[in-house]
Amino acid sequence: MTPTDTMIMDALRTVDDPDLHRDLVSLNMVKAVEITDSDVRIGIELTTPACPMKDRIRSDIVAAVTAAAGSAGATLGKVTVDFTADVRRPNEKTQDKPSPLPDVKHVIAVGAGKGGVGKSTVAVNLAVGLARHGATVGLLDGDIYGPSLTTMLGLDDVAGRMQGNMLMPFEVHGLKAMTIGKLVDPEKALIWRGPMAHGAFKQLATQTEWGPLDYLVIDLPPGTGDVPLTLAQLLPLTGAVIVCTPQKVAQDDARRAVRMFQQLGVEILGVVENMSYFIGDDGKEYDLFGRGGAELLAQAMNTPFLGPLPINMDLRRNADAGTPLANWDSEPLASELDRLVQNLAAQISIASMSGRLVQPTLSVT
Repeated sequence: MTPTDTMIMDALRTVDDPDLHRDLVSLNMVKAVEITDSDVRIGIELTTPACPMKDRIRSDIVAAVTAAAGSAGATLGKVTVDFTADVRRPNEKTQDKPSPLPDVKHVIAVGAGKGGVGKSTVAVNLAVGLARHGATVGLLDGDIYGPSLTTMLGLDDVAGRMQGNMLMPFEVHGLKAMTIGKLVDPEKALIWRGPMAHGAFKQLATQTEWGPLDYLVIDLPPGTGDVPLTLAQLLPLTGAVIVCTPQKVAQDDARRAVRMFQQLGVEILGVVENMSYFIGDDGKEYDLFGRGGAELLAQAMNTPFLGPLPINMDLRRNADAGTPLANWDSEPLASELDRLVQNLAAQISIASMSGRLVQPTLSVT
């Protein structure tokens, strides 16, 4: 028997990119498989034409295909590997493809370089604020390692629903929301290897029945791991919001988060300084963590600064209670939140008007 396409693709799933540590198929690097008699020609697309690991990738492919053919009892002739290169960044490539969520106008990632800076708090309140201004908004809990939206949106007693093979979003606080926290045992530790994290995030994003949305806000896990890369390869992102606290150690990690999104080809819509200051019972403002650090970071990296968010007891209380709309019941918190939302909407408009977010069209003649 001769080798088959399925046999070759299964073999290539066992070959990892030496730098990215993921298999060539899931990285979408396999662009062609041609079988002529018993000869096999495989086209691999690299991220750089000067890839130093090219010879290793070629030898790994030949070894994997040879082993697969031997196991199946197939007659294998010459194995040829052709390399091409696409130097565009991941989200720039994604922009060229049809979106898996064609009814979503803008996808906004909310990320941070480290945990504990209030990224989920900012994501929830940006989403609720956009909805309060009349937009149709979805909120995806993309932090599949430590989902928190079950608590912050008050979903503990809300039952999940499915329609066919699609997850139905929870409709609360003027939002459509989805979190993996409602799909697993709340006591279960979520331990994901890279491919598992990729699959779980993809399922949450694309198998939720979002319907038409003006904005889909995605709360990412902290750091620079698999999920942001998966997101950049999956959805055409409008841009990312980076959350940072004022102190230097948080700035260092936020800087890495900014660079990660830039390397993925994702626009930085702005930086939010969370826990910027605290207003005591005496009415005085206390800069507990060195107010203004995130703003200086934004200036140094030439990115927009969306504004500060203070340490506020109501913000904490409403997050624990799952009542984010109540944040707009008190001043000056409501004004601070509205300022963040308005600044974000303005940056989205600027990005849209600049032409960077115009979806490509395909003409067939």
